[in-house]
Amino acid sequence: KMIEQMDKEYVLHTYARNYVNFKKGINATLFDENDKDYIDFTSGIAVCSVGHGNKRVADKIYEQICNITHISNLYAIEPQAKLAKKLHELSGYDIRTFFSNSGAEANEGAIKIARKYGETKFANKRYKVITLEHSFHGRTITTVKATGQSSMHTPNFAPYPDGFSYHNKIDDIYNSIDNETVAVMIELVQGEGGVQPFDKKEIQELAKFLKEREILLIIDEVQTGVFRTGEFLAANLYEIQPDIVTLAKGLGGGVPIGAVMTTLKDIFSPGDHGSTFGGNYLVTTAALEVLDILEEIKDSGELDETIIYFNKKLNEIYENNKDIFTDNVGLGLMRGLRVKDADTLALVIKTAFEYGVLVLKAGKNTLRLLPALTISKEEINEGFKRLENALDKIKQG
Repeated sequence: KMIEQMDKEYVLHTYARNYVNFKKGINATLFDENDKDYIDFTSGIAVCSVGHGNKRVADKIYEQICNITHISNLYAIEPQAKLAKKLHELSGYDIRTFFSNSGAEANEGAIKIARKYGETKFANKRYKVITLEHSFHGRTITTVKATGQSSMHTPNFAPYPDGFSYHNKIDDIYNSIDNETVAVMIELVQGEGGVQPFDKKEIQELAKFLKEREILLIIDEVQTGVFRTGEFLAANLYEIQPDIVTLAKGLGGGVPIGAVMTTLKDIFSPGDHGSTFGGNYLVTTAALEVLDILEEIKDSGELDETIIYFNKKLNEIYENNKDIFTDNVGLGLMRGLRVKDADTLALVIKTAFEYGVLVLKAGKNTLRLLPALTISKEEINEGFKRLENALDKIKQG
């Protein structure tokens, strides 16, 4: 109760919180102050990609902060340079990277790159960015405007920056391009919008169309990136060549890091963009170790096995509960079950928590699952057993 009291008294109320007090985590299992354990199918909203309490990451962080935590970007930072090289290699793209502290900041960086490109590349200034309805790109004034959800554009924070428009589907983008359009910004699987993957062929055609017209394609991979869909980037899975890709969430395994990677390698000049904390020793050291771990489980076949096993178990739950679920969606370990209505979804999340399994909401009616990429078979089995028990309880009323 003490934590609830303090939180309510001293923390700004921006979240409807669950006042459980987690004290410890081991891979995909969390323990609260009473030592009750929970199977975590959320991984901190796709952040704890290598699980909780990962010893390899912890050791690297400890070793690093015993030496240097931060010096600022006025000096070269060895792990930052190594991480940029690693992203170049893993993505397979000819890119340079700017490091920030969050996904919203990475998307701000992407928009700034697009705007500078639009200013310097064409005779007439191009600045308009097209996004999709149900998208989510962040919470800053600009990225909230880039987010295609009208509920987020409340008068409370107006006026918003100009130059953003939203369209319901990929097909609608073509007709809305004019001679001031500089970029199209999309997620290949809409995370907050309901775990909805786009059709591969449709995306490839759009990418080709934009390239022919020298309009930039920005892929927001804040949630889909860093092996979440099974490949390093969802863009790799879709076999496209974006001009700009943004990352955050899973990249640091829990430390705050964002990245904007671009093939426009000379677009920024010194002074155009910056970040005090961005890419410091702490976060880039952590990210390098996270990528090493994930690369190992990808190369060994372990990640693909986990994905297949998780989705087999997810499909069993879906097939057994068609009175509650209407569809099974997603890619890799970014999964969703459509629930028949919003009230039932809220009840599923609440009851699952009581039974010791953490799950998320996406969109209006999607139960979202984003487990650690290192989740074990035992944790998968236990988590789905608990979820099934929770669903049985709901059915019994």
